[in-house]
Amino acid sequence: MPSRTGAQHLIDALSANGVERIFGVPGESYLAALDALVEVDIPFIQCRHEAGAANMAEAHGKLTGRPGICFVTRGPGATQAAVGVHTALQDSTPMILLVGQVRREDEGREAFQELDYAQAFAGLAKAAFEIRDPARVPEMLMRAFALAMNGRPGPVVVGLPEDMLTEIADAPEAAALVPARSEVSAQTASEIAAMIDAAERPVMMVGGPGWRDEDRDALHDFAARTNCPILTSFRVKHLFDNTHSHYGGEAGIGACPAVVTALREADLIVAVGPRLGEMTTQSYDLFNVPEGVADRLVHIHPGGEELGRVYRPRLAVTAQAGPALSAINAAAKPDNAASRAGWVKQCRAAYDAWIEPVEVTGDVNPSIIWRETSDKLGGQAIMTNGAGNFAAWLHRYWVHQCCPSQLAPTSGAMGYGLPAAIAAKLHCPDRPVIAVCGDGDFMMAAPELATAVQHGANIVVCVFDNGAYGTIRMHQEQSYPGRVSGTDLSNPDFKLMAEACGCAGYYVDKTEDFAAALDQALRAGRPALIHVKQSLADIAPGKTLTLS
Repeated sequence: MPSRTGAQHLIDALSANGVERIFGVPGESYLAALDALVEVDIPFIQCRHEAGAANMAEAHGKLTGRPGICFVTRGPGATQAAVGVHTALQDSTPMILLVGQVRREDEGREAFQELDYAQAFAGLAKAAFEIRDPARVPEMLMRAFALAMNGRPGPVVVGLPEDMLTEIADAPEAAALVPARSEVSAQTASEIAAMIDAAERPVMMVGGPGWRDEDRDALHDFAARTNCPILTSFRVKHLFDNTHSHYGGEAGIGACPAVVTALREADLIVAVGPRLGEMTTQSYDLFNVPEGVADRLVHIHPGGEELGRVYRPRLAVTAQAGPALSAINAAAKPDNAASRAGWVKQCRAAYDAWIEPVEVTGDVNPSIIWRETSDKLGGQAIMTNGAGNFAAWLHRYWVHQCCPSQLAPTSGAMGYGLPAAIAAKLHCPDRPVIAVCGDGDFMMAAPELATAVQHGANIVVCVFDNGAYGTIRMHQEQSYPGRVSGTDLSNPDFKLMAEACGCAGYYVDKTEDFAAALDQALRAGRPALIHVKQSLADIAPGKTLTLS
């Protein structure tokens, strides 16, 4: 057994598990770990804020299916990273947050920046614990990887006492974790396939983690052979080619009314992977709770605790989504597929109508921008976004043709798009990566422009500026008309701001000028930002805000 410091054992364990890069903000509480990184080939992406670092790690976990790794210091570092931990929890993303801690002998004294991580992250992470013995570092890191990846994936927080990292101990050599397998049996797959074939109006809703390329190929094959419409859950449109004849749209915020109708009229709903949470079920009003779909819902999810959590299914299966779909496809015997041709065409026609651009009152029409841009880049680009009404235009009008191509927080966290884009570009340097931000959303992560420049992440950031926290303003005008309070924003010149960070900068205030600016930004050879000035009145697709 090698005799090493706790920090060296820690970095050895990360290296053994194939960690590609670490995102973080340095702190003196884990200097020993930073020193140990000098001996291995794992880049440390130094970020400008812990929230940005945690969001980058979360995005990396989404892209790879392996835990994104984030290092932050104790106390304030941990609490500022909490937003990324929450997103990883609600988005079922594997992630490990490694946090410095005070010396073991000082714990319980409320020492400088001391925080009880088990208490602080209760409800935010799958688990939070400390490694107090350097000899147990490989064991405890294996536990962290297992918790982050097995069952329903999610975030794990690991505290690292400062003196533990410098203490020398013998420990077993670290090894890579092999994730647990959770698959549908041949008998269950055949049963579900038979239920689908017997249905007149089935739909399959796909979502959640654990989808491999071969599973998505099987999904496309399944849809065509069985004539079953495919819907995607909230913010995972990229799981199914949106140009496919059997794609019917996304069940989420501002869903196409025909998607809601299809789910209510379907005589069988096979949910493969999604949690059936609030956004996907129209604030739980899509079906009656809990019996509303009891006779027509098959629910497959990797975490057994999610099955029957809100809705009682006819059949519940604990399994990883992608492999389960592949098994169902292999078992499918679509004897009655031809009879469902009209049902498929009905669902598809409604989606085609839904993504036709709408008219706006101002000079910038995001519906045209994103339809035209997705026609050009929908098979290449990775699109990221945070939260706000600006994202509704992107999600409705961007036609995803490849996967992965969508990084968006189902947690509804602002400030996600820019950090996520950096993580995506570092992982996929040969693909265009475009972050779509609102003005309020962008300002929560703006310092990470410097991170993009420093690490050569040549992303394009599109900031749609309407001078307000638009989503809140929309609800404010609906609920308290004529009483504007707290939602107006006075913004900097985002183009100049980007240029000051070393980015290329562009300004657009007309729809027809966006395409040229984007072309220049993609060819800039460095990170670029497009400041798009949009009318606040055009608050959402098909909705006009009457300004007070």
